[in-house]
Amino acid sequence: MASPLDYSKLRAQTLGSALDEEAVTVNTRALIDKVLARYSGEWTVLRELLQNAADASASSVTIKFETLPSPNVPVPNSNEPSSTLKHIILHHTLRRLVVINDGHAFGANDWSRLKRIAEGNPDETKIGAFGVGFYSVFADCEEPFVSSGKEAMAFYWKGNSLFTRRLQLSEEHTRPETSFVLDYREKTSPVPTLLSLCQFLAISLTFVGLEQIELWIDDWLILKLNKKGASSDSVTLPKDVETKTTDGMMRVLGVERQRVQIDADSINIIGWRPPADTFGGNTTTNTPSLRSFFSRLAAGSSSDGGITKAAKEEKAVQQALSGDLAGRSRASVFLHITTANIRTTVSTSFSHELQRATKKPPPAITKLAILTSSYDEFLASRTSSGDLPVHQGVNIFSTVLPTKSGNIFIGFPTAQTTGLLAHISAPSVIPTVERESIDLVNQRVKTWNIEMLRIAGIVSRIAWSSEMQSIKAKLIRDHGEVASVVPEAIHAFKQFTFYDSTPSSRVRQIVEEAFWTCNKMASIDIVSTQGVLPSHDVRIATENLSFVNGIPLLPEEVSKGAQGFVSKLREYGLLTEITVSDIRKELGSKAISEIQLLDFLRWAGRKTVGGDINVTMIRSLLDVAVATLSDAGEGSGQVIVVGSIKYFINAARIPADLPAPSTAMPFRFTKNLPGSELEALGWEELQIVPWLRWLVENTGGQRDLTLENDLTGSPPFAAKVLPVLSKQWDSLSQSSKATIVELLASRTVIPTKRGMKRPAEAYFASVKLFDDLPVITSLHSVKDKFLVALGVRKTIELGVVFDRLMEAPSGNLSSGTKWSHVDLIRYLASVRDDIPTDDIKRLKSTAICPAEVEQTVNKASSKRYKVGELFEPKDSLRSLNLPILQWPGVYRSGSSEGKFLAVLGLRATPSVPELVEIISKASAVNNLALRDHAMTYFISNHHFNNYAKFDTSTIRIPFLYLHGGSAGQLVTSTECFTNERAAVLGFPILARDLQPHALKFGVAPDPPMIECVIRLIGAPPKTRREAREVFSYFAGRLNDVGADSVERLSGAGIVPIFRKTQTTNAILSGKSEVARYVAPRMCFLGDSQTYGDIFDFVDFGQEANTFLLKCGSKHEPSKVELAQMIVREPARLLSVFQSPEKYLGLLRNLADSLRALKSNKTLYREMKAAPFLLACRVVSTKPSKTQSRTPHHEGMDESDDDDGTGINEWVLASASQVVIVDDFISYSLFKDKLLAAPQEEVLEDFYFNLGAPLLSTIVQEQPRIGSIVEDQRGAVKLQKLVNERARLFLHDYPSDAVQHDARWLEKNLAVQTVRSISLRRTLSGYNLSHTETRTAAVMQDQRKATHTLWVSAGELDYFQVSQALLSLLLARPKPHSAMMLETLLSTDLLKLRSRGYNVERILRQKAAEARIAEDQRQKQLEEERKQIQEAEHAWKQSEQQRREDGHGKQAGLPIPGAFGDSPEQKDSEKQNKDVAESLQGKRPRGLFSALTKRLFDENDRSSQHLQNFLGNNARAPAPEVSQQQFLPPPPYTPRDSKQPKPTGQQTEAVTAPHQLHQNLLSAINASRPHDSANVFSRPQTNTIKETASYCDERPANDLNFLANLSSGIMIFLAKEVTSRDTFLETHSSGLNTFSGILVECANVFGIPRKSLQIYYDEAGGTIAFNKGGSYFCNYRFFNQLHLGGMERGEKKAEAMVYWWVVLCHELAHNIVPDHSSDHSYYTESFVMQYFGKMMVKVSQLLQDTNGVRQIAPGLIDVD
Repeated sequence: MASPLDYSKLRAQTLGSALDEEAVTVNTRALIDKVLARYSGEWTVLRELLQNAADASASSVTIKFETLPSPNVPVPNSNEPSSTLKHIILHHTLRRLVVINDGHAFGANDWSRLKRIAEGNPDETKIGAFGVGFYSVFADCEEPFVSSGKEAMAFYWKGNSLFTRRLQLSEEHTRPETSFVLDYREKTSPVPTLLSLCQFLAISLTFVGLEQIELWIDDWLILKLNKKGASSDSVTLPKDVETKTTDGMMRVLGVERQRVQIDADSINIIGWRPPADTFGGNTTTNTPSLRSFFSRLAAGSSSDGGITKAAKEEKAVQQALSGDLAGRSRASVFLHITTANIRTTVSTSFSHELQRATKKPPPAITKLAILTSSYDEFLASRTSSGDLPVHQGVNIFSTVLPTKSGNIFIGFPTAQTTGLLAHISAPSVIPTVERESIDLVNQRVKTWNIEMLRIAGIVSRIAWSSEMQSIKAKLIRDHGEVASVVPEAIHAFKQFTFYDSTPSSRVRQIVEEAFWTCNKMASIDIVSTQGVLPSHDVRIATENLSFVNGIPLLPEEVSKGAQGFVSKLREYGLLTEITVSDIRKELGSKAISEIQLLDFLRWAGRKTVGGDINVTMIRSLLDVAVATLSDAGEGSGQVIVVGSIKYFINAARIPADLPAPSTAMPFRFTKNLPGSELEALGWEELQIVPWLRWLVENTGGQRDLTLENDLTGSPPFAAKVLPVLSKQWDSLSQSSKATIVELLASRTVIPTKRGMKRPAEAYFASVKLFDDLPVITSLHSVKDKFLVALGVRKTIELGVVFDRLMEAPSGNLSSGTKWSHVDLIRYLASVRDDIPTDDIKRLKSTAICPAEVEQTVNKASSKRYKVGELFEPKDSLRSLNLPILQWPGVYRSGSSEGKFLAVLGLRATPSVPELVEIISKASAVNNLALRDHAMTYFISNHHFNNYAKFDTSTIRIPFLYLHGGSAGQLVTSTECFTNERAAVLGFPILARDLQPHALKFGVAPDPPMIECVIRLIGAPPKTRREAREVFSYFAGRLNDVGADSVERLSGAGIVPIFRKTQTTNAILSGKSEVARYVAPRMCFLGDSQTYGDIFDFVDFGQEANTFLLKCGSKHEPSKVELAQMIVREPARLLSVFQSPEKYLGLLRNLADSLRALKSNKTLYREMKAAPFLLACRVVSTKPSKTQSRTPHHEGMDESDDDDGTGINEWVLASASQVVIVDDFISYSLFKDKLLAAPQEEVLEDFYFNLGAPLLSTIVQEQPRIGSIVEDQRGAVKLQKLVNERARLFLHDYPSDAVQHDARWLEKNLAVQTVRSISLRRTLSGYNLSHTETRTAAVMQDQRKATHTLWVSAGELDYFQVSQALLSLLLARPKPHSAMMLETLLSTDLLKLRSRGYNVERILRQKAAEARIAEDQRQKQLEEERKQIQEAEHAWKQSEQQRREDGHGKQAGLPIPGAFGDSPEQKDSEKQNKDVAESLQGKRPRGLFSALTKRLFDENDRSSQHLQNFLGNNARAPAPEVSQQQFLPPPPYTPRDSKQPKPTGQQTEAVTAPHQLHQNLLSAINASRPHDSANVFSRPQTNTIKETASYCDERPANDLNFLANLSSGIMIFLAKEVTSRDTFLETHSSGLNTFSGILVECANVFGIPRKSLQIYYDEAGGTIAFNKGGSYFCNYRFFNQLHLGGMERGEKKAEAMVYWWVVLCHELAHNIVPDHSSDHSYYTESFVMQYFGKMMVKVSQLLQDTNGVRQIAPGLIDVD
């Protein structure tokens, strides 16, 4: 990129140049036209002239249109004014406009500015700013005229330039006013629309200082406007309004308010609309306008009735006007103008920027006015206009009072609307040039205008406050109701409602935002139901809230009539709906009435249920609400504190006439409210229990209840309450029932015939056993179960029965017979349902029944037992010696007596502990019958008696006998087991006859596993058999062995290990084996030949081994275990293996599991530090001389290192002590000092991951580079070769093994040829070094982060190049990598492809390069053709000149090879024949003689071959070449033997050079690629008559295709060649060299490469031949003549010249097929034509002797 220009300097130079200055010219007419294009308003000219009048402080303006009568329509004959006016309006055209104002006359500055464009009025108090407004007159006027005071100015045009002339007026023409005379350019302009014009003039009079405007048409006064105003009143600035704008640029200083009245006196024709067909095509046609079209579209949405009504009204208005067009109408409008004085504060920079844009500085004090109309003024204005149709048609004040949106006035109205129903006059607002809108684009102007709009919003807010204060004063003055001012309030609300503004909506947004946000507090004065109040005290009522009538609300009519303003109040947060806080405040301020309480409860319940108000807020309202009940009715004068209410009464549960607590809301307030609403208020239904507790706690006339309502003392009141409780009894919960019983049981609440009694003291009426019992009375509809629950008795108390009945005789209370226990049971069973629970408990605890004696039914014991201590009288129980109930007769358990006894606890079956006790005692006394009977009873009745629910494991008394044990040996169910295999661990086994019932006794099959584990660990097996049994038992319970047990067993020494020798000796001697114990996880199963000597292997059978596997044993050690063993005991393992190879095998296994070993971080750290790696050290058999002499070349056979040079010693070492051999040369230098890792890829990776360094990292290489040679062509070729073959080399390597890919190599590797390279290697830490000469080295440029491959001049060693490149290509090079890369670099593509390499991409690339070369060759040939054409043209001109000079016609020298039978051609041939005969017998000394003499040694055999090939050495014997004799062809003659001798001599013209050049170029273009795979040239013989011995013979060549070179050259072999298979490998280098020579020679001519072919035969004299334009060159001649010594530049130059001449010879055959003088001529011509190019190549080659090497062999493809 070019360097940047210093534009400031260039500008200074330009301004300082000596060239003449040139002024900028302006096309004034075009400029004015462009300015006028911005003024698109309807009344632009009048607006500008009125503005000038206002700036001149005029009070009156007269506007007069002078017309021209129509030349086509005659004046009406009628003298009626209406007809005359109609004619003027319809048919006259405008001639002149005259505008006169009575303002100050023009001064000198005014006249000066008038003729300057864009030089505005600098007075900041004036409206004009840009200085272009006056030029709006040129829209209709060509040459305006201005007269003011004593001077006048006329404007006129000269071409496109505007000029002025001024005149000093005479006294008679001097007038105090200023006149603008505008003659219309077009005399066909119609009279303007009067109504629109009058409305414009009316609205223009609002804010300006003008007081009167008159409009005339000719002599008709169309309109007269008069403005008058009352004195201004100062407006107090509201304290809550911020008078400063947001940016602080402007502040309101004061506000005044003025009432203004504008009166209009107009002629009626203003409102008249002429029919559409009365214009006669003058200005209006009958063609529908777009406006009418869209009006019809819009009207489609309206009803036809609406359209008809509007049309009728318009028709009535026009009819009324048509009757009196000359009549006059008067109307007035009443306005309020609020004017604010504003102080501006701007920075100096801002002021300058603004002045630059407006041509005047910003004013320090400015004004802003707002035009509004109060409600009264609005009504007055509408009344003054009248309601007649005539008045409706002449409504010129329709725009003065805005009905949709006001306008922004900048002196006069602009097209920008305000967005509210008020006009805003802002003279200091900066408009756009056309004054139709506000400039909000320019940055500085935009900031100023936004501030002005903000101040407009603030002034609007002040005007609003003034309106509200007026309404407030009216209410106070008239003592009126708020409803009387509602229409006025709606008018004000609508007037200050903002709508969208046009064309810029931003104006409304800015003004509105300032209006609503200028308050200091979030409030604004508005009308409410309680007068004008701040909005934060007023609320919006969304529903009827009669219970809070003291909250000021926005009147509903205002809300509906001014929805827009109200929505903004809510949007800005200035007005909200009634909130809970408002209601709470109102409720807390006074008590509410009974009706209000009902409304309040309804509202609160509804809101709560609906989710509108949460419970917390409702509770806050209830807490402050207090209601006063009315005097009438119950509870009159009572005060209800609603916050204390907790309950509401459900009359369905508690009658409303019964007393209730004060915390319950009286039923009359809640009877019409749903229960869900009452519950939502946080109240609960008054339940029976709380109500009853309140009744009980207020007995005795205490607190709220009287004696009549005393539950414990008033039987009537009790008779009311108890039925209520009885009715609800079934629906009560158990806890409620219990509470009721608790409350009433101890109190006298039961009315009886003996007075109020406690429930336990009262009896049902059905109890009549005694007459003096307190029986209940007066309790109707009371359920018996309720009374029973209270404790009212249905039976007599047992104590009474015992006292009164036990002493009486049976059947008669008066007899003396006692009742037996049987009689007592039968009586109690008869009254079972009525016996209280306490009596049942007493019966259970009292000893009332005897037992059988000696198992006899009729004999009872004297001792009494509790019923629960006895058993039913059954034989099966008697045999167990249990206490049996004595019951005479047959006992039936299903009878009422049996059931009652069962309730009292009579037992039907013994319990399990009782049976166990029987069995234990019987066994102790050896009572086996009783024991067996108890066992049998337990087993037989186990299911029926539900003994399974009893946990026998809790029994601590031994009762079970064992297998193989004595009768007295008993155990509990937890101490014995049924699995007899558990006996191996010493556990007792249950007797076999009891084992089928083991589950009934609770005996487990096996002992707990934890107990078994403890016993196994405590007493491990001592013999193999014992171990097999124990481990087999555990294997059978493998599922029971949990994780905890496995953890304990895996680390416990429970596995016995017997040494093999010990086992053998024990068997022989019969002695027991002595075992050592190991943990299961430390031993392995089976027998391992590999690890058996270093690990413990055991085998106790398949079943036992399963248990050991569970406990952590394995079939073979894991990799981690192997690693742990080898890390801790490497020396022992090596000695056990007794072979490094086995040890290396173990390391290979670990290497395969390196990833798993890495996960064990502790072990991996130990492996990095432990000396367990096997490394090799080479111990020399003779002293090392590494430092003193250079080692053998690295190209030697590697087997040489092992031939007696040292002994490999294996040593254990840590990873840091071992090196990985990645540099075999360095290793061969320092191997006797290094511990080398085994050279296996798996082990090398393993050692590397453990921290073993690479040898290349500890050997520092320091290359020393010689000077750079000048010729770098070899380096360029080598770089291309490296980039090409690097892709093949890296193709099969994984991505993680590649350090840099081929793309990186292309960008970051450079190749340079230097004169010498030496390399010094230093072994770090050993103080050893070695220096040697290298042919290649790589170094990095630290500054550029690139690498350079340095190669030395001379013969290149590809192996050393490969070694240098590997450090860049691979992350970890291998020794064989260099040899592989060397092979790729030094082998041609033919061999690589035959070996399976994918070289197609390279071939495609070379094909592309060949196409590019072909394109260049074609361009070169095209240039030569152009040169020939130019030479031909020049030759023709010279020939023409020669003929004109008088020279005779001369015979042209025939071109050799030309075809012609003309006499001239024959004579020429005859002369050539004579010359040839004279030269026979002499050795030619022509061009080839001199050339070969200078280029070759005459004794050189290649020179002789070339001479023979060209026919210049006919007599010299052929040299001996490889034991074969080549017979050269006969010598060539300078003439063709077939041509006759010339008969005469004549002067010949020289052949044109361009013709010769054209023939040569045609011969080159005749070169063609050979497409056949076989070449067969049949023998041809040309016999020369003149010489019998001369024969030009081309031997036959029968060839077959062999291979393709990458350059496009094909290789052919003669069919008789026998070494076809090995030919390429033998001659690949020579073929590539030969192809390079041929390509260089072909480039001299521009011959396509594909037209060159190489062939080989074993015999014959053909050096080359031409086959259809394809050139075949014999490799045998190149191999024997030139291949040897090709490294020398001289030899290569000799070969290049040789084959270049051969190509010249073959190219000549494209013109002359035979060997003739013509052919020799063309051969010499080729040599002469291209000799210069060839010599350039030869000289370059000779200069680069020993500097250019064969770098890259050609790439061969085999088809």
